[in-house]
Amino acid sequence: MRERFDKIIDSRPGSIGMVAARYLTKSTRERLSEAGLSFVDATGNLLMRAQSPAVFISDRGADKDPWRGAGRPRGTLKGEPAAKVVRALLDMQGPWKIRDLVTASASSTGSVYRVVEFLESEALINRGADKLITVPDWPALLRRWSEDYQFLRTNSVSRWIAPRGIEAFLERVRKDEIHDYAITGSIAAAIWAPYAPVRSAMIYSQNPERAAEAWGLRATDTGANVILARPAYEVLAERVINRPDGLRIAAPAQVAADLMTGPGRAPAEAEELVDWMTDNEQLWR
Repeated sequence: MRERFDKIIDSRPGSIGMVAARYLTKSTRERLSEAGLSFVDATGNLLMRAQSPAVFISDRGADKDPWRGAGRPRGTLKGEPAAKVVRALLDMQGPWKIRDLVTASASSTGSVYRVVEFLESEALINRGADKLITVPDWPALLRRWSEDYQFLRTNSVSRWIAPRGIEAFLERVRKDEIHDYAITGSIAAAIWAPYAPVRSAMIYSQNPERAAEAWGLRATDTGANVILARPAYEVLAERVINRPDGLRIAAPAQVAADLMTGPGRAPAEAEELVDWMTDNEQLWR
């Protein structure tokens, strides 16, 4: 679209590129802004900017389509079907046929269609004339999903103290016979994109209480250095990576999503990991 506008603007000096629509989703508005284009929709979302004369006008309208009728996809990526479809789109490269995405995500055909329609409305996927689905910008898809799926809100979490510190705790995890877990957060990210010394652990566990007892953790309300999360959906702890030292690590896309809405320096760690993922797609997708 940017290229199309440039050709028109070149023939009309002083004009600007502007997109008008009944409703523009948040992600669409962000992508238009990043492309240097102005926009306006009927709910009041507005961005108008020009260099000569210097003009900048911005206003906020609706973040949900007020004209979405019954049966239209929900304006959210919350829930298990969305998690399954998004993880499939992130973890594996397309292009996709709907039936292939149904199989890869282990979801119903109806659920996949609803999620795909929503992603298309958010300009997060493309469907060509051949009906093949492609992901033009997987980091944008990952960030959008992370807004609705949040590690601390979606999962059932409990907080613990590893009294001998993180390194001793990880050594105990390595040697224990429990295998239904997946490490996420800073510890997992450090494998691919080290950011800073690791001071806490985030771990998916199907049975947190049993794992805590086996790993010698103590329950606490304050000062926790270990967070155990019973995954709300099985897909969150799927496609784990078995490290040579015996630790089980969550998939890179899941680790990045968990960090994006985490506390403290977690969002910065997520961006470092996304940078590594961008440079090394052939290693993880």
